[in-house]
Amino acid sequence: MKKWISLALLSSSLLLSGCQSAYYGAMEKVGYHKRDIMVDRVQSAKESQQDAQEEFSSALAEMQALLAFDGGDLEDAYDKAKDEYESAQSAADEVTNRIGKVEDVADALFDEWQAEIEEISKASLRRNSTKKLNETKRSYSSLVKSMRRAEAKMPPILTAMKDNMLYLKHNLNAQAIGAIKGDFANLQTDISSLINEMNKSIAESNKFIESMEQG
Repeated sequence: MKKWISLALLSSSLLLSGCQSAYYGAMEKVGYHKRDIMVDRVQSAKESQQDAQEEFSSALAEMQALLAFDGGDLEDAYDKAKDEYESAQSAADEVTNRIGKVEDVADALFDEWQAEIEEISKASLRRNSTKKLNETKRSYSSLVKSMRRAEAKMPPILTAMKDNMLYLKHNLNAQAIGAIKGDFANLQTDISSLINEMNKSIAESNKFIESMEQG
């Protein structure tokens, strides 16, 4: 059984890899190269982080409004906070998805670049191309590390939000709201740290895109 599952996973991986290769090949035929795709995907990943910043800030604001509740429809305030939490979760998932797409095209681009360098017969041109490849790899490595650092800050925040939402769902009253107020300061600090880390990643994205477009 385990052997069958392993073979199935391997087949799925190879199929996905084949689909990606076919996609890159088709795009190249219409003049859209891996380098162009990589720039676009970094831009998309950057935009997903900007969206996530807004969603997490909105979720924090709605939770703040819920905790400051002093009359009116408590269930309505809870529903708004819950909706914003779910939007933040979706935004976080999209960040992860888009970073993965950046990594996929980067692997394909660097493999192709290295293979083509080996086909260059003139030593000076081969050295120059190798130098540029290594510079791009270093820049890319810095970019992805920055993206992943920001990404890693999201799950703990989402877990805290989910805990609060589930607790309030079963105890929707002023006493329950008071019980989670102690965690709110930590949540504010964590979201502020997330936004700062994302700003660094966004700056790295802009720097990388500029270097790719100049190169």
